[in-house]
Amino acid sequence: MNTILLGNLIKIRWIAIFGQILAICFVFYFINIQIPFFETLIIIFLSVALNFYSYFEERKNKSISNIKAFSFLLFDTLQLGFLLFLTGGIINPFSILILAPVITSASYLPALMTVVLSTISIVIIIILNFYFIPLDLGAEFYLPEIYSFGLVASLIITVIFIAIYAYLFASSSRKISNALSISKLQILNQKKITEVGSLSAAAAHELGTPLNTIFLILNDLLKEKKLIDDKNIAKDILLLKSQAERCREILQRFSKNPLKLKDNFLEKVKITDLIKINFEKFNKNKILIIKKIKLDDEPEIIFKDEIMYALGNIIQNAIFYSKKNVTAELNYNNSQVRIFIKDDGNGFSKDIIDKLGEPYISKNKQGMGLGIFIAKNLIENMGGKINFFNSKDDNAVVEIIFENSILNI
Repeated sequence: MNTILLGNLIKIRWIAIFGQILAICFVFYFINIQIPFFETLIIIFLSVALNFYSYFEERKNKSISNIKAFSFLLFDTLQLGFLLFLTGGIINPFSILILAPVITSASYLPALMTVVLSTISIVIIIILNFYFIPLDLGAEFYLPEIYSFGLVASLIITVIFIAIYAYLFASSSRKISNALSISKLQILNQKKITEVGSLSAAAAHELGTPLNTIFLILNDLLKEKKLIDDKNIAKDILLLKSQAERCREILQRFSKNPLKLKDNFLEKVKITDLIKINFEKFNKNKILIIKKIKLDDEPEIIFKDEIMYALGNIIQNAIFYSKKNVTAELNYNNSQVRIFIKDDGNGFSKDIIDKLGEPYISKNKQGMGLGIFIAKNLIENMGGKINFFNSKDDNAVVEIIFENSILNI
């Protein structure tokens, strides 16, 4: 499913319909240029009919499939082609509008559909150069053949250029949007897992007290001589006790569930522990060195998935570019927390260091450069700052700064 809303196509087509009617009436009645008036109106009313059909389709589904969107854009291209055929061909000043469906396709639809639509548009332009109903513009109007050829060439080149231009920029935007959506989804999933674990722990804790009360009462009932003598009642009490024991076993499994994260590790955590977890996750054979600057007792922070994910992206990059070691330095003071992630690689090159944090900026040609971009967005959305620079030894350093209030220290 693409991001084209059918309502937008309907609005654009209504604008085109009113513009086409206005242009035809103005040319026919005010400028007195003879054109096949009724034939052109029939072509325009086909668009009107399609728009009414589209209106009823929109009531069922606001968005449309790629194939249906392509079909609508193909109709608009052919409709404009027939109108141009009836009104002078490519010398009609409005022939440039044949680019509009191509631009829309390049911005939202797959490359193959854009290539097909562009090819059809080019074929229509070539046909209109040779076959069209000429306009009677008076004896003094003369269009040299070389100019006619130039119009065809310029329109074809413009169709190809605009299609490639729009597709490349729209494709970049889609990739960035998808990368951010995936990151948000991963963080959301992590939060849901944490919430499920917390709920399990809360259920085990809260239900434990009433369950113990049930056991006490059942044990007292089993000591009553009158109840024991009645075999049916004794049997029911024993059944209740067995089911209560089953509930206790289930709650014990909940309490041992690894999803119970928030109650122990992830409610309050040290940044060094988060660094170690991410390092172990991505490390193969590198060594982690942790340094604490002017820090005797490292305080704990409230766990946030955004910090975990951002640190993970930065540490993963540091491991990839390091030779042997990755160093993490922490510096706490009364107002700020500073985290330095440094590798012993070749450092940031001068041509990209000022652009780091932008999409598609990477130290190698293999990566998309979105990892640091996502980390930067996550940190800045929390209110933190991130800086990139090279150390005195020309090693790459990433500095992350958080105010203590952000981390609830």
